[in-house]
Amino acid sequence: MIQRPARKPRTPPRKLSPLRMDESALQLQLELHDSIQRAFDARRPILTHLNADTTWLLQIPCPKDVVSRTGRSRFNILIDPWLRGPQSDVASWFSKQWHAIDSSVQTISELQERLKDIDDLIHTHEKNVKRHSPNKIDLVICSHEFGDHCHKDTLLEIDPSTPVFATQKAADLIRSWNHFVEVRDTPSFAVEDRDWRNTSIEPLPLWLGVSRIASETDALYYHSAILITFNIDTSKRRGSSSGADTAEGVIYTPHGIHANDLRHLPLAQPPMKILALLHGLHDVSISITKQLNLGAYNGLRAQRMCNAKYWVGTHDEVKKGGGILAPFLRRKVLTLHEAIEKEKEEKGHVPDDSELAAMKGVQFAELRSGESLLLE
Repeated sequence: MIQRPARKPRTPPRKLSPLRMDESALQLQLELHDSIQRAFDARRPILTHLNADTTWLLQIPCPKDVVSRTGRSRFNILIDPWLRGPQSDVASWFSKQWHAIDSSVQTISELQERLKDIDDLIHTHEKNVKRHSPNKIDLVICSHEFGDHCHKDTLLEIDPSTPVFATQKAADLIRSWNHFVEVRDTPSFAVEDRDWRNTSIEPLPLWLGVSRIASETDALYYHSAILITFNIDTSKRRGSSSGADTAEGVIYTPHGIHANDLRHLPLAQPPMKILALLHGLHDVSISITKQLNLGAYNGLRAQRMCNAKYWVGTHDEVKKGGGILAPFLRRKVLTLHEAIEKEKEEKGHVPDDSELAAMKGVQFAELRSGESLLLE
């Protein structure tokens, strides 16, 4: 467990039961059903870690009028899917990795079965809701073209009619497979255009936007972020606007993003409240020359810039690796508490009420493979 500063206790984030069920234990199954029912009744997003690395399922509650029309209570977004098997970049002799911990679901079919099970459970308690559309993966997002974010074997298991949003290089790669009907380049959320509604492009529902935040000085967009924005209180026509368009957002940055590249988020119009920041704690580099994952110190700065309610660790699995690159990888492992204390040491005397003394208002969580978090 992550240690937190003792002088400012907080209510821990509410974790849900693991996705994978032990069917031999009836009591455990009943508790799982109860926790799922409570979570769905809350009409709040649910974030599930499908592996120990950086594959996520984000389930966002649909606006009430969508529920009444379709019977669908959740919009399911699959992020950076890699469930099993090796991944390699450039060539297997250069870099090849395997999960050190099994994913909570091993196939897309198994994930779909879990979604169907949840759907059956929820509708058991909702007698008056019509079921027109099955619970399924509604959208796939790939943040990078690398195999641990854009895993071909996993992606090819997904229904071709599922829309995919991907950064340009990843989108070009996915299109080359001729599998998916629709692959869209993820639009930018830039300083020049701070309106999240402009990122709600077809085929997304009107109340949901997906965009990319990156520095133009980072030619490879390696240290960038995916921004998922949503307003579950409205589903009006595309292009319309009102004063009720304030959105919530989830920032997903598996390699980390520099805080300065998030500077326009507090200035967004309509206003945007960042619900969760997904940013790892491990500092990973290739020898001393190339920074890969920016780690906990950068995460502290990014969190203070976006002021998320939840900070969730990601991309910190210590995978099994091979290839000529493996011996050159350097990993510094820190807890959040260690990073805060180290930062305070470097700053000298820090008043107890300073933002450096603790992470004000944020709840930090590390989810194991299969664990879920209700974003309240």
